[in-house]
Amino acid sequence: MVVSIFVNPMQFDRADDLARYPRTLQEDCEKLKKRHVDIVFSPAPADIYPQGTDEATFVDVPGISTMLEGASRPGHFRGVSTIVSKLFNLVQPDIACFGEKDFQQLALIRKMVADMGYDIEIVGVPIVRAKDGLALSSRNGYLTADQRKIAPGLSKVMNTMAEQLLAKELTAEEIVALAEQALNDKGLSC
Repeated sequence: MVVSIFVNPMQFDRADDLARYPRTLQEDCEKLKKRHVDIVFSPAPADIYPQGTDEATFVDVPGISTMLEGASRPGHFRGVSTIVSKLFNLVQPDIACFGEKDFQQLALIRKMVADMGYDIEIVGVPIVRAKDGLALSSRNGYLTADQRKIAPGLSKVMNTMAEQLLAKELTAEEIVALAEQALNDKGLSC
């Protein structure tokens, strides 16, 4: 089993965001050793982009790259598809696993694999959550203690919305209005 760990500069539209992004390679490697991972592939950015990211060839997956999260993070998903394509070419996996927490990214990778003709099975890995319901993420380290305390409210509101949609007793507009109020009540402003 090969695990890649790479903080991809092409995925960041702001240098300060890239500089602040948590890097826990040693801790990650210790966890992976306990999971009997054969190889941890953690190249330096210069190894992946020897000419830098501005002049690098890129892979773009139209449509899905610019909607939802992509609309507010220009170039992010182009960076994702480029690095994943490079890693697939280097490692040549039979199976590749990606977390369902980043669902748009998972959908983008599945589309890219189909469009590019990669013979790779893409497996979605269920979201891992803390006991209070917050999805585990390296970006949780950005949260203040107060933000961390209220953050689990988001998944609770989203789960309630899903239940309301399935019950078909309220309109979508009513569900959104109730969710906005619930988020505000929990200190998560919209």
